[in-house]
Formats: sequence, C-alpha cells, structure tokens
Amino acid sequence: MFINKRTALLLVADVAATYLAYFLSSLLTNVLDEVFTSHEIYFVIGVLALINIMVLALFRLYNNLWEYASIDEAVQIMLALMLSTLGGAVVLWAIGDRLPIRVSFAAWLMLTLFCGGVRALFRVMPLQMRKFAAPVANQPRPRSLIVGAGETGSLVINRMLSKDPLMPGIPLLAVDDNREKRGQRIHGIKVEGTSADIEKLVEAYGIEQIVVAIPSATLNDRKRIYDICTRTDCKLRTLPNVRELRVDELDDVALRDVDVADLLGRDEVMLNTRSVSGYITGKTVLVTGGGGSIGSELCRQVCTVAPERVVIFDVYENDAYMLRNELLSEYFDIDIIIEIGSVCDESRLRDVFQKHHPSVVFHAAAHKHVPLMEACPREALHNNVFGTLNTVRIADEFGVKRFIFISTDKAVNPTSVMGATKRMGEMVMQYYAAHSQTVFSAVRFGNVLGSNGSVIPLFKRQIAAGGPVTVTHPDIERFFMTIPEAARLVIQAGGMAKGGEIFILDMGEPVKIVDLAKGLIQLSGLTPDQDIKIVFTGLREGEKLYEELLMSEETTVPTHHRSIMISKGREVSFENIESKLAELRGALQGTDEQAIRMLEEAVPTYRHTPNC
Repeated sequence: MFINKRTALLLVADVAATYLAYFLSSLLTNVLDEVFTSHEIYFVIGVLALINIMVLALFRLYNNLWEYASIDEAVQIMLALMLSTLGGAVVLWAIGDRLPIRVSFAAWLMLTLFCGGVRALFRVMPLQMRKFAAPVANQPRPRSLIVGAGETGSLVINRMLSKDPLMPGIPLLAVDDNREKRGQRIHGIKVEGTSADIEKLVEAYGIEQIVVAIPSATLNDRKRIYDICTRTDCKLRTLPNVRELRVDELDDVALRDVDVADLLGRDEVMLNTRSVSGYITGKTVLVTGGGGSIGSELCRQVCTVAPERVVIFDVYENDAYMLRNELLSEYFDIDIIIEIGSVCDESRLRDVFQKHHPSVVFHAAAHKHVPLMEACPREALHNNVFGTLNTVRIADEFGVKRFIFISTDKAVNPTSVMGATKRMGEMVMQYYAAHSQTVFSAVRFGNVLGSNGSVIPLFKRQIAAGGPVTVTHPDIERFFMTIPEAARLVIQAGGMAKGGEIFILDMGEPVKIVDLAKGLIQLSGLTPDQDIKIVFTGLREGEKLYEELLMSEETTVPTHHRSIMISKGREVSFENIESKLAELRGALQGTDEQAIRMLEEAVPTYRHTPNC
C-alpha cells in the first residue's frame, strides 16, 4: 500500500471512526457502562481498528481516486466493513473478549457511515473549493466540445462547470461513439452524436476548443478521432487517464495541447523501470553527454530511483548547469555533480572515473547530426568511435558494474558516416563485453521526438515563420519515440543486460515525415499546402528513405518484456577490432575521403552514398 499524506489521513480517520463507532453503539444499545468500564476495551477496539484497516487495504480502499468515486466504491466500503466486523467478532471470541451482537451490528452501520463519509469529503470538498476560488484574471473560456462521455469526459465537464482554472472552457456538448449514450446528459451537458459528427457540430455550435477525453480508447480509434479533429479550426486539447495517476497527482490534472506524439499512431511503450532499478539505487551513476536531450532525460529518470550520486559529464557547460539546478530543486538528497570535459580527452575522462568511481555508466555522448557528420567525417570518427573507445576502456579499467552504450537504428546497414561510426562503437562495446567483468550492452533507438537536431523543432520554426516546411522526400519514413520513452528503454536495458546484447525497442510502424509535417501544421490551426506549403528538397548525403532495426546477419531473441528484443549477430574478434581501430586512427591524420574509405573497410555493412 502506497503511503502518502492522503492515505495517512484516511488511516487516522478510520482508527478514530472505529473507536467512535463502538463507543456510540454501546451508548445507543444501553451497554455503555458494561462495555467501557473494562480497561481492556481500548486495547480490544484497537485490535478491531487494526482488522478494519487490514480489510480496507485488502479491498484497495486506500488507493481509490475518491474524487471520482461512484456507487461501486460505496458498496465496496459496506462489504469490506461487514467482513471486518465479522472478522473482529471472531477474533474477540477466540481471545475470550466478546461484545454483544447488537453492539457489533450497530458499530458496523456507524463505521459504514463514518468511513464512507470521510471518503465522500474528498469528492465534495475540491468541487466546493473551486467554486469559491478567485477566478484567474482574463482567463479565456472557449466554447468546448468534449469527445468521450465516460469517466474522463465527466471529469472534464464537471471541472469546467466549476470554473476550474486547470480546465478552462465552457462545455456545450459531448460526443461518444457508444450510440446508446446519444441524447443522455452528463452534468446537464447533452451527448449530441458520435465522433463522425464532430465537424458538423463544431460549425453548428461555434465550437472553439475540442477536448479529447478518451485516453483508454484503442490506438486506431484515437488516431481516427485526431484526424477528424485536426480538420477543424478548433484548438485541440486532451488530458491523461485519471485512473492511471497516483492519488497525489489528481489535483494537478490539467488540459494540455495535443502534440505531435499524440498523432504518431502508436502507443508509447511504458517500461517498469522500478522493477530493474536495483543496480542504480544507492549507486554513483555517470552519464556522458548528460546535458543533451537524451542524456538529460536519463539523469531525470535515474534520479527517480534514488541513486547516491549522479555525475553529469558534458563538454557544453550551460545545459549541464541548467540541468543540475533543475534536479537539485526536486532531488535535494541526491548528490548532483557536473564534470566538464570531452570523451575524446582520455586523460580528463580518467580523472573523472578516478574521482567518482561510478558503478553505472550511460554513454550518450556522440555527434548525431547526419549531414554535419557527412561534412566532417574525421570529427565523427574522433568522437563517436575513439571517444566511445576511451569511455569503454576506462570503464573496464575502473571496474564499472554496468555500461550502456546509446546507439541508433542508423547503425544498421549504414549509409551515413554517423551511422557507420555508431556501428563501430557497437563493435567496440561487444568486444569488451566478451572479455570484461563489466556488463557492456547497447540500445538502438529510432528518431527521438523533440531531441536536439530532430525535425520537429525545425518544422515548428518553419511554421512559425509562415513556411514553407521542407521535407527531403515524399516517401521518406522513420521510426519515432519520445524522449522519456527512450530514457526508460535505456534504464530497462541496464537491468536486463547480461553482456554484449544490443537491445531494440518494438517501435511499431514507421511514420512518413510528410505526414508528421502535415500533423504539425494542422495542430497549429493551419491547412497544409494552403496556409503553409510543403516543399520537397531531395535526399541529403548519407540519408536513407527508410531505417532498419536489424542487419541481414542478425537475428532477434525475445525478452520477458514484449516490446523489447535482443539482437544477436556475429562475434567480434580481438584481432579484427584492433586492426580496424589502428587503421581508423591513422585516418584521423589523413583526408576526409580517406577517412570514409577506411570506415567502409572497417564496417562491412557501410556503403557511402554520395549526395543525391
């Protein structure tokens, strides 16, 4: 049972209710003098209170979201207290301290009233408080259509009617694809039709805001409804599923804008990082590239599982400094340290390991921009290959327990310098995994929404400037995941790793970049190719039409998590790696053309593609 302030309050209230119920029932049944003259009665009622708490906890009545309780919860309380009262009577009979049956019966009725009443306050009080709360000055209340007439839709309508500033809007009507709900009312608001009627109803009622309140709907249904909603000029908003939130998060439930992740047409993979985080709790964790988009999210999620120390290692001080301030404001009991330096500087890297002796290393430092690395191949080699080699070698030298290398799907049959250097990094990791006491593993990612250098920020800037939005090719497609999802996968892989694996996330179907661009334009309230033009510029050097997750010689092995696979490829020999690294190191002193040629020889699956 998760204990927070609300649960603690309920526990105290239930204990007090037990004593009060048995006192009043003894008074009402005229046995007060007989029962409460014994000094043991307070101990006896304490035993009964403990039994009540145990049974209520068994029925999960300390975890319910009482703001949204219904008759089902009331019945649960009644049955739980009936069972606990009977159980208490049996226990008292067994120890020889009996209470009159009429006292126990009356106490059960009063306990039901008291315990249910306390929980009912959680439903009533917030609504009353919002009614009397000072309104937010000049806060707009757009005319709103609610999609979904279930529990979440009811929540939205109720809080809008009570002028909750977290859910601004005037609810005028609702729609639901359950046709049996048509014509019914939720808090006085009528269900006017189904999602197929949205465009017609928006025009008829002058709707300004659509709130999609169907978080438990199927993936295909959500995608279809978002497609309908984006054809209107309305502001599109949504909110999380209240049944998936912790009790202490309920007061912060608020409407949010629908973003591009909602339009991708796939469910975000939710990983149970707490079940595999024992290797992090109480340990020192080093994150290279810790100030970047992936590295910083890794630091945030690592902090949720209570490490002793997090070392943010990055060459760029500003992002690392801002991240440290953010983490310290929330995790004051964790030692958050910044170390400025490059993974290419072996001496500096060794100093950091000597100073902190990390148990876990997440290696996220890398050059990832495909066109820039095509223009600067020796720098890609220096950072992505030899920076990784430095980090792997020193981790092995200092006896790091676990080392997770962040790779990319561009390392599979690479056509770019960036992808080829990341594949070489995988090979270095796999060699050391076979000969080291450190558990070395890698994780392959698709494209990460909103990360530095991704297409999303570029598209948003182009839309804000009035267009055009530039897409390289009408058929180009990519796998996508969110930044938190990527970080969860890395942490999950760290717990599952045995050594040498390359973990791959099942990311569903790839998404066409042109569809992503259209979705962003529509979310901005504009029409693609009318308000904002989409221009195709041609594939860039090193760019593929599509990405892959496995090379031809690789196979996959399932894991206990249905969304994670392990790639199994050829073993990497010491002699092979050593000779390849020696040739590549020599290429650093040559020309860019020589570096690319050496990289093709070192990575057999790499084929350099000139500018298209």
